[in-house]
Amino acid sequence: MSDEPIWISESDVTALIDMPAAIRALEAGLLAEARGTASNMTKTHVEFEANGGHATLHAIGAAFTEAGIAGTKTWAHTPGGATPLLILFDANTGRLLAIVEAFALGQLRTGAASGVATKWLAAEDARELALIGTGKQSIPQVAAVAAVRSLKRVRVFGRDAERRRRVAARICEELGIQTVEATSVADAVNGAPIVTTVTRAREPFLTGTIVARGAHVNAVGAITPGGAEIASDLLARCTRVVVDSPPQARRLSRELIDFYGTDDERWKSVRPLSEVAAERQRRTPGDDLTLFKSLGMGISDLSLGIEIYNSAKAAGLGMALTHSTGVAPRLSASGHTEPRT
Repeated sequence: MSDEPIWISESDVTALIDMPAAIRALEAGLLAEARGTASNMTKTHVEFEANGGHATLHAIGAAFTEAGIAGTKTWAHTPGGATPLLILFDANTGRLLAIVEAFALGQLRTGAASGVATKWLAAEDARELALIGTGKQSIPQVAAVAAVRSLKRVRVFGRDAERRRRVAARICEELGIQTVEATSVADAVNGAPIVTTVTRAREPFLTGTIVARGAHVNAVGAITPGGAEIASDLLARCTRVVVDSPPQARRLSRELIDFYGTDDERWKSVRPLSEVAAERQRRTPGDDLTLFKSLGMGISDLSLGIEIYNSAKAAGLGMALTHSTGVAPRLSASGHTEPRT
């Protein structure tokens, strides 16, 4: 099986990597980007209508020259669900290496990005997190922050009271962190040193008037121009704005586009996460708010995908794909995902 491409299932992924390992793998990938040995394909997407609802088709990718692996992740988010797949190729020969079921991988890499950003940009003594949003990304986001800060309490707000209750209970049970339900966005973020937003909001709701000085914000939910979470008055308070991919942010983040416009000089202040990680730039006493705007990028997926692929080969996991059969394995994913994969 050593020379054959393999299919790596969701169960294989969750057996091979956890959140702390995902954060380490992503940070290694970001350092490769900073060295110039990993290059990112700017995310592309198209919006369409499906079964009377809104749908999007996405593609992202990256190439890692040192690792000798290139790949793409693609998925169609529809009202009926999504099936994200990461496809890995030998960067020197173009040979297919693996197809990875990428729902769990997507949650891990999105959480890991917030983890890396929080590691460098949040106050080192931060012990409390405000979580806005109670979808499937919510618990991985808390797990990522908890991996880099010793959280004592999480405040959770989402508009659906029953889902809010369930998410709060799961955080407490699965992560062992005291969790309370907030009654509003303002109630959740009041005085919180770390704020994570992971919602389907179409209009900004997190304003500069309600976030405490010295806080760090992970803005995760709005990944196409149709979404928005962060208000312009909050951006005006930010002493540092960091994104996973600045070119991508200029195309896809309505919040940043509305704030920075088309002024190239203003956009120069928006820094890539790879640069922050490479320069080990922790926050300073002079920082008011810091913001990490997450959109998802190919380097993030490939960083985890390469780690998963190498671990799968070492452990003998994954099902061999033979060109003679042309038969793909049956997907283990549920097919029902959040918009963020």
